[in-house]
Amino acid sequence: MKTSISYYQNKSEYRLFVTKSFSSLVKLKKEDNQTDFNQLVLKILPEIRNYVNQRLNTAIKKGHFSKKKYKADDIIDQLFITIYDTIDEVENEGNFYLWLFKKTNDLLEDVIVEEEFNELFFKNIDDYSKPEWDELQEEFSTDGGGDLVLLEELDDATYNHNDYSLDHVFVEDDEKDLADKLDTQLGEDKVNEHIALVLHNMPAAMRIVFYLFTNQKLKIEEIAEIQKKSIPEIEKLLSDAKKAIQRSLFNRYSVDR
Repeated sequence: MKTSISYYQNKSEYRLFVTKSFSSLVKLKKEDNQTDFNQLVLKILPEIRNYVNQRLNTAIKKGHFSKKKYKADDIIDQLFITIYDTIDEVENEGNFYLWLFKKTNDLLEDVIVEEEFNELFFKNIDDYSKPEWDELQEEFSTDGGGDLVLLEELDDATYNHNDYSLDHVFVEDDEKDLADKLDTQLGEDKVNEHIALVLHNMPAAMRIVFYLFTNQKLKIEEIAEIQKKSIPEIEKLLSDAKKAIQRSLFNRYSVDR
């Protein structure tokens, strides 16, 4: 399976940088130095921006509003104001990273009405033939699925595409052989494309939990806090997401279990 060690290390280092920036931000606000405050905020927002793009992309793709109605910059600009006005709420630097995601969630929920998921897709997930899967993939890609919708809005090199792998889906020791077969058969690009397709058709709550766990490397407890759900609810959403992706991979690519 694809190794993600360096990716994890980078995420860990990024979170540490954000955490350590908290005291500087508090100091700059006390000094009424909003210019330097904003410059530092710019440096800590790349992963938050990724999250905003992921949520807006899906909402646009599903037709909940037009591409021109909201842009990532609209949310990010508002987040700058929110951080400056309310950073005093944060008790200590250890709470700062999750607080940022909570504030971002609040802003997103003001503009996104979470969509009904494609129940028919989930009902038939075991019955789609390979040609039908390929057609779904083609429609998804052609219409600008995943991260394609908002790419032209991005003006920096810090943006990460979703980089899903089998490591995100097959986590038990007894699943390693199956994952290795799929990895050999498909390759990274096909795996990533397929997982993105299935996630797109998932219930919003399930999709968001999977994204925060895999792309943002947040812990179950942290996601529960951000999403205002219980830990068992988050565990079930994550487990259901992984099982749905597993089943779809088995059925689409006819891997013996």
